[in-house]
Amino acid sequence: VQLQASGGGLVQAGGSLGLSCTTSGRTFSRPNMGWFRQAPGKEREFVAVISWTSTTYYADSVKGRFTISRDNAKNTVYLQMNSLKPEDTAVYYCAGSSYYSGRKDLYDYWGQGTQVTVSS
Repeated sequence: VQLQASGGGLVQAGGSLGLSCTTSGRTFSRPNMGWFRQAPGKEREFVAVISWTSTTYYADSVKGRFTISRDNAKNTVYLQMNSLKPEDTAVYYCAGSSYYSGRKDLYDYWGQGTQVTVSS
């Protein structure tokens, strides 16, 4: 089972962008799906997680601006990003976990990442 993230691109500060993550399998292999990001020279950091029943949790840095959602029938997880800031620039990864957590070491299925660049 592979995860495929898409939707990244270049956007001006204050703009919006939507990311998608689909699985190649018939269903999500893990019940909890998360988004992480990694900026150049920095460690990969937690952005948001959504449980199978759509309970959500966000990093403080994106709370109120980003929304994670999922469509289990389409095997797709989304990340809607609004009011983007230059500091949101990073490669964004989707990942799956058996745990509802923000800890990246608990995620064992990872997508390939999609670049998001926010210009000032």
